[in-house]
Amino acid sequence: MNFLNEITTRYPDAVSFAPGRPYDGFFDTEDVIAHLRRFLAHLEEQGRTPQQVRTAIYQYGPTAGQIRELIAESLRVDEGTDVDPASIVVTVGAQEGMLLALRALTAGPDDVLLTASPCYVGITGAACILDVPVTAVPERADGLDAADVEAAIVAEKARGRRPRAFYVVPDHSNPSGNTVARAAREALLDVAHRHGVLILEDSPYRMVSPGERLPSLKSLDRNRTVVQLGSFSKTVFPGARVGYVVADQRVADGTGGTVLLADELAKIKSMVTVNTSSLSQAAVAGALLAAGGKISELNAGPAAYYGDAMRTVLDHLDRALPAARRDALGVSWNRPEGGFFLAMRVPFRADEAALTRSAREFGVIWTPMSYFRPEGGGHDQLRLSTSYLSDAEIAEGTARLARFVEAESVR
Repeated sequence: MNFLNEITTRYPDAVSFAPGRPYDGFFDTEDVIAHLRRFLAHLEEQGRTPQQVRTAIYQYGPTAGQIRELIAESLRVDEGTDVDPASIVVTVGAQEGMLLALRALTAGPDDVLLTASPCYVGITGAACILDVPVTAVPERADGLDAADVEAAIVAEKARGRRPRAFYVVPDHSNPSGNTVARAAREALLDVAHRHGVLILEDSPYRMVSPGERLPSLKSLDRNRTVVQLGSFSKTVFPGARVGYVVADQRVADGTGGTVLLADELAKIKSMVTVNTSSLSQAAVAGALLAAGGKISELNAGPAAYYGDAMRTVLDHLDRALPAARRDALGVSWNRPEGGFFLAMRVPFRADEAALTRSAREFGVIWTPMSYFRPEGGGHDQLRLSTSYLSDAEIAEGTARLARFVEAESVR
């Protein structure tokens, strides 16, 4: 990521398909004030005194968070997921949730994390910090196969290691853009339950994608197999840095009893960030209250926009590299229906040297897929982000990208 930032700084006129962030046009500074006022009114409606309202905004607040009830209600009305607010921990973005979950679930050198590959670098980064070994389960051309996950679990157990969890982004994943099919979701839950492995479900793009959503893994979970990592970065605004973990599993407490996994996460969080910003929680809570908990309705406009942006990129790629030409070159890409990302396969090494040539000579930036492969490889693929560019930038950027691909293919 540091290299990407360096390239972007060195070539400021390049069109960048690298940033995976929300479109700035959806943010209005007045909305933040309105969200805060809505939450303050909510506290007053609950009968809080002026002193209690001040404390809720200005003081540290409970480690597990003070908007857990609102998050639980949002999950109920938007996802059909019924969870006790006590099983929720409000985090500093989903990234902290990953760190807390891995720290709570891994205790020794034989504990291992499985992850779909390619995968979001945040999870492998957290595993690296905690010295947790990572075993990749490569996606197939048509997406994740539960049989491959089971084979990886069996292989790790045969090595004397203990697979603790499997990390997956089931909806329009970062970086590939792939979505896990309904049947594969059911099969994955079955595999995890039979082998006693938890699923870490991270799905930040569900509510900012058009069309009908497949059920979340947590909404299908009947055996408390899924630990759900949530984030409001894409759905409310990333500057809030508010996420959450749904951890309703019972775990041993070291004294012969059991406690909620959420309680263990909160205990660890108290030694890491103490609590999530009360002011940020208030802003997110105000957005939830204004939408009646329905983040999907709050994001109807952005979802349509991002869907249009994805289709625009795909349309321009088709024009710049028609089917016959890309077949001749050995170029292909997938066609996600939502999310922020798609993956392109190319007949050359898409590494940092190629990225530098792309930015310097053709004025277009992308992300090497090798960044997202914990097992290594991925040098013949690149990631394109579609969320942050205007139609004009997309048109120009895809034209530049096609010229770069043509040039590299005949080097």
